[in-house]
Amino acid sequence: MKLFSAVAAGAALLYASSAIADLDPWTDYEPSEAVWSVTTVKVDSNMGDAYLEGIKNTWVKGNEIAKKLGQIEDYHIYRSQLPESGDFNLLLVIKFASGSDLEPNKKRYDAFIKEWGKSQADDATEYAQKNYPAMREIVGEYQFREIKLK
Repeated sequence: MKLFSAVAAGAALLYASSAIADLDPWTDYEPSEAVWSVTTVKVDSNMGDAYLEGIKNTWVKGNEIAKKLGQIEDYHIYRSQLPESGDFNLLLVIKFASGSDLEPNKKRYDAFIKEWGKSQADDATEYAQKNYPAMREIVGEYQFREIKLK
């Protein structure tokens, strides 16, 4: 009987807290204008440094140009200390000032290609298509906004 009472009390608390927990955006919390694009990657065993070397010359170079042009705010690479646990072991993160920065834009594209160089863009694409599938699997892509509770 005590077990039933404890379960019933727990269920009542759960339902009561969910009824109270209805928050209103901009009143109870504020979503950021900034958007983080997060790619989760499972890099194969013993390929971590080779993959980092590859993205240094492709993903990082591209993000450095985009940052210089003001097209992104920042970017980061996070690698798991426990590379064999879980579905992914590497995060590629790009911070955009707002969601509008994710929209297609010919002017931004042309500025990027001018800075990057058409032949370098083609070389990077060829390298990535040829080498990355043997090193890793992209297991997820996400877009996040920070939530600030009031």
